[in-house]
Amino acid sequence: MPSYIEIKLRAPNAYVLARAAIEAMEKNKVWPTPQNFELWSHYVCDPNGQLAKEIGRIISEGGAFTDGACDQLAATFLGVGKLTEQIRDTGDALTKELNSVSKAIKSAQKSSEAYGVTLEYASKSLGSDKGDLRETVETLASATRRVQEENKILESRLSDSTAEVSRLREHLEQVRRDATTDGLTNLANRKSFDAELQKMCAAAEADGLPLTLAVLDIDHFKIFNDTWGHQTGDQVLRYVAGVIGSSGGAPRLAARYGGEEFALLFPGETASQAFEVLEQIRIEVSSRILKRRSTNEDLGAITLSAGLAERAKGEPGHELLDRADSALYASKRNGRNRVTRAEAVATAA
Repeated sequence: MPSYIEIKLRAPNAYVLARAAIEAMEKNKVWPTPQNFELWSHYVCDPNGQLAKEIGRIISEGGAFTDGACDQLAATFLGVGKLTEQIRDTGDALTKELNSVSKAIKSAQKSSEAYGVTLEYASKSLGSDKGDLRETVETLASATRRVQEENKILESRLSDSTAEVSRLREHLEQVRRDATTDGLTNLANRKSFDAELQKMCAAAEADGLPLTLAVLDIDHFKIFNDTWGHQTGDQVLRYVAGVIGSSGGAPRLAARYGGEEFALLFPGETASQAFEVLEQIRIEVSSRILKRRSTNEDLGAITLSAGLAERAKGEPGHELLDRADSALYASKRNGRNRVTRAEAVATAA
């Protein structure tokens, strides 16, 4: 498969890229929807990216690219899919409900204006010798009843709408949480992590505070999956995510970055502080002997490798991530089940 640079040199108008994406889709029996075309364009364009790695993992394990699997890939790596439709639909319903409330309020305003006119007329009638007092009082009483009825209707409508708007807002917030959360582990997903990484880098630069990034990977997870199956593998992922998540509460951020890889952001904390946390996570994960839920078989111990890097002044997020990732691979090269710090970056005085 040609690399991204080769494609750009040979086909600046992207025709070769498009053909390569379509050929890859045909080979893997992927239905050619616009969303799937975008997914596989990323796959052939950036073969070393996280999306391409995840697609490669599915291919190597003989997985099928069902509609659900493609939707999950899109939601994780492109930030699109059914969740986007839910956000749009909920937003439309919320707008409709607010418009209905606005109409009810305008109707009440008109009733109040009409009541004001009636009062003004009554006042003039009472001040006139020719005015019929009984007729004026009856007119006022009738107008007052109408306004009271309008107000009761408005109060009821506002009460119903307040409850509906509250429900819609809760649903919209839940959809937004789903859009930024990994469905298996309940940690932040990659899209959310990438966005927070940029925000935290900007905040660290502005405030002059440290920011440390850690990347963690389950050792030999593919062998474990091949031995025990994906359902048991998912149990392990949830277990590890629970341990990491317990140390990743705000202002820290814990995320499932892809496959068996996790990430932790430590705003305001140095590499030394983050190192202690990662050691606690590593020790806790490896200290337990897991059992297969369905058969109660011993699965053995699970271990983690980790790498961390403390942000240098002016360092962008992607470079910080690259350094943490390099430290992770150093941990793997040196025997796994360990935490490695990236060397500090020299900065100009």
